[in-house]
Amino acid sequence: MAKQLQEVQAERDELAIAERVLNRLAEQVQADAEAVAPVTAQVAGRAVLLIPHRSDTVDKGALPGDYRRILAIVREADGPVQVRAVGERLGLDTAVRGKLEPLRAKMTKLADRGWLHKRPDGRFTARS
Repeated sequence: MAKQLQEVQAERDELAIAERVLNRLAEQVQADAEAVAPVTAQVAGRAVLLIPHRSDTVDKGALPGDYRRILAIVREADGPVQVRAVGERLGLDTAVRGKLEPLRAKMTKLADRGWLHKRPDGRFTARS
């Protein structure tokens, strides 16, 4: 009986150590995720993503994933691109204008923040 009690206590100690290690790993994973997560703010009670202004200290990694995909598509293009072309590459239903308007808003926001250049004809190019 005493031997079984020692085995149970040893197992309990191992489990306590494993739990502490697991908690530390979970804290590290959460800290890493928060460091990469896009910054949000509250507007009219809703959480919205903040798109940073382009600068030497801010790289495209600071952008949310969908904005990075848009930026990559525009950069891969040979010249100025229309919103419709970007929508096609993203797999959107480009026949419905309403499906393109949110994309147009995102691309305009990227242009306003210096990530893209919006031409007078409504097409977009990548900034150098």
